[in-house]
Amino acid sequence: MTIRTLESLGSLDGKTVIIRCDLNVPLKDGTITDDGRIRASLPTLRALASQGAKVVIVSHLGRPEGTPEAKYSLAPVAVRLSELLEEPVAFATDTVGQAAQDAVAALAGDGHFLLLENLRFNAGETSKDDAERRAFASQLAAFADVFVSDGFGVVHRKQASVYELAELLPSAAGLLIETELDVLEKLTEKPTRPYAVVLGGSKVSDKLGVIGHLLPKVDSLLIGGGMLFTFLAAQGYQVGASLLEKDQIDTVKGYLDKAADLGVKIVLPTDVVVASKFGADAEHTVTSAQTIEETPFGESGLGLDIGPETAAAFADIIESSHTVFWNGPMGVFELAPFAEGTRSIAAALTKVDGLGVVGGGDSAAAVRALGFTDDQFGHISTGGGASLEFLEGKRLPGLDILGWSA
Repeated sequence: MTIRTLESLGSLDGKTVIIRCDLNVPLKDGTITDDGRIRASLPTLRALASQGAKVVIVSHLGRPEGTPEAKYSLAPVAVRLSELLEEPVAFATDTVGQAAQDAVAALAGDGHFLLLENLRFNAGETSKDDAERRAFASQLAAFADVFVSDGFGVVHRKQASVYELAELLPSAAGLLIETELDVLEKLTEKPTRPYAVVLGGSKVSDKLGVIGHLLPKVDSLLIGGGMLFTFLAAQGYQVGASLLEKDQIDTVKGYLDKAADLGVKIVLPTDVVVASKFGADAEHTVTSAQTIEETPFGESGLGLDIGPETAAAFADIIESSHTVFWNGPMGVFELAPFAEGTRSIAAALTKVDGLGVVGGGDSAAAVRALGFTDDQFGHISTGGGASLEFLEGKRLPGLDILGWSA
């Protein structure tokens, strides 16, 4: 792997560094419910401060439409950063306006850290117009001497703070991006075998690129989540009212044939948890994956989790593998009756004798919500979409601009 790292920036003593983090954490009533992404940013922030740099932190949160929205403010993140860093983190109430300018100027007098307000409150951050993005990036660049990119969760986006800012200032990848790339390369270049990939989540269409790219590299591909029903339909089974992408059935059939030609095992559920409706209070039962419409719920039955037989079989394959990548819950883990499949996969991943990777996004949220801790896994990625695009073999603009080559 080749990419510009912090060492390439030389001495940072007395310099102002602007760093793009991914602090897009879930909030409920203004309270952070999962601070995993904040914690993942700490090593680079501490490394910069230890070199004597003044650090301006930028990030997005949620999907505001280019104007301020109180529910997407990064103010709670500034508070949590202060607690975790055990140092004051100043907060600017805008991105590049007078408040931000005054706050950056104040850094020269006292304090290592400043967090600017949500980048997506400015339309220039995500604009499709190159000139608009560059204009916003120029305003951000005026605050600093160098730029560090450490928001792995956004490196697949060509956005002002990810791409253009790296063009305008001396730039390098932070420690988090280095770590993510090291892990992802272990998953794609000569992984230790046996190698199993576990894919879940709602839509098979979101994972087709990963399936196609990884099939020749893996020994086993385990399928759960809502996407499993498209695989079952491709085998000719009825799936009731379960999530189904009919337009992907032929594509899935092609992958099943390709896997057979390659000698790769695509492991599908043998049993599922079927419910009368979508809800924690729904009646539900376990049935064979081949008889979903033969439950008391008939054609209106909804498959909402893998069954216990499948969970045990998946766990055996995971625990006997030396490299495992998992992306996507096995069921609707947010509802207690349908969380056991996901819990079983997470527990098995903690027992891998080798590298077990939780592939970010909903999978990372699930393991924490179910009571697991980050240190129980080989790695929890901070970038679900970025990780998937990397594993699809795509070029990621936020890495390319930092001189990345595999």
